Amino acid sequence: MRLLEYGAKLGLAVAAILAGSMAVAVPANAVATPAEACGSNYREIDHHDLPGARIHLLYNGSTNCVVTTRNNPGTKVMMAASLSSETHTAAIVDKGMYAYYAGPVRLAAKGVCIQWGGFTDPGWQGWFSKIEHCG
Repeated sequence: MRLLEYGAKLGLAVAAILAGSMAVAVPANAVATPAEACGSNYREIDHHDLPGARIHLLYNGSTNCVVTTRNNPGTKVMMAASLSSETHTAAIVDKGMYAYYAGPVRLAAKGVCIQWGGFTDPGWQGWFSKIEHCG
């Protein structure tokens, strides 16, 4: 009887392990749009294309937001999104190893000129705007 009970417990344990290994690990899904990353009240006012990525600038009437998205997400690569202004000269930067996007970085800059940009690997392709979008 103990052998039968042990066999049943072992069978359940193996079944649980196999069922767990069949579960597909879904990576944290990227937001569908840069506006979702920044917030629903943001709209895109500018962008700049890089090889394999796009840097998006969004605005909600008082705050700017920058997100750098990959064209073909997958493996993690070094990416960054950056934003500064005339009154906030130290750039706010989100830099790291990301599979989908870097950012969002936000800066309240109503009536103030900003500089925005980002970069992505491979090749450390980067771009930063001149001082612009003075609104």
